[in-house]
Amino acid sequence: MALLVGVFLTKTPDLKHESIKEVMRDAVLHESNRISLFGIMEVNPGFISALVVSVSLLLFAAIIRIFVIPRFKIMPGRFQMALEKLVMFFTDFAKENSPHRYGFLSVYIFGAGTYIFCGTVFELLGIQAITTHGSPIALPAPLSDINGAIAMGCLSYLVMLSGGFVESRLKGIGKGLKDFSMPLSMSFRLFGAMLSGVLVTELVYYYKALSFVLPVFIGVLFTLLHALVQTYVLIILTSMTYGELTEPTNKKIKRA
Repeated sequence: MALLVGVFLTKTPDLKHESIKEVMRDAVLHESNRISLFGIMEVNPGFISALVVSVSLLLFAAIIRIFVIPRFKIMPGRFQMALEKLVMFFTDFAKENSPHRYGFLSVYIFGAGTYIFCGTVFELLGIQAITTHGSPIALPAPLSDINGAIAMGCLSYLVMLSGGFVESRLKGIGKGLKDFSMPLSMSFRLFGAMLSGVLVTELVYYYKALSFVLPVFIGVLFTLLHALVQTYVLIILTSMTYGELTEPTNKKIKRA
């Protein structure tokens, strides 16, 4: 409370050099706030976030595989039980929607779901980076960049087409190409959901009267809600479409 009173009583210069329109425009397009990638080229902050999240998840998975899984016991501990339940959740989800071919599907939705959830929650950490103009910026969620959302949507669509090709060869691909709008809808759904949270948070932080206490609730609630909802939406769309494309075509018609 003393700190809050001190903030209101202390007259600080207005450091905002951008209008709210410019702030929101840059949150979408990242035209001015770019980051140098090892001095090679300038990239969007979302690309740096994607690299950090991907490397962190791969290192965490390697540590679990090398040091944890070999020590699994018949009577599992808390971490082993949580890990097994998480794996079984995605396996059962894939088996329910694609009972004929679910091995690769379960692995993919586990990886994609983990990436979406962790990548969305990543922005809560508030990791700072320096832009090419020398100003600090908090790294956003990877999928708040339209390029990251399109990449995830197209990758999921390619997984669906690969399942159709394995099951029915060219006929399966032709069947999947009928839903050519799916990667666009999945991409813009991810991007729109992530972007809405970014814009609302930027709006709240921009105005001094709203920048106390309120951003904590808005940031956490929006982030967790988007992380859970978008993870579920992507894995259910991918699983259901994959199941349709991998369904055997030579079914025997049962006579009454």
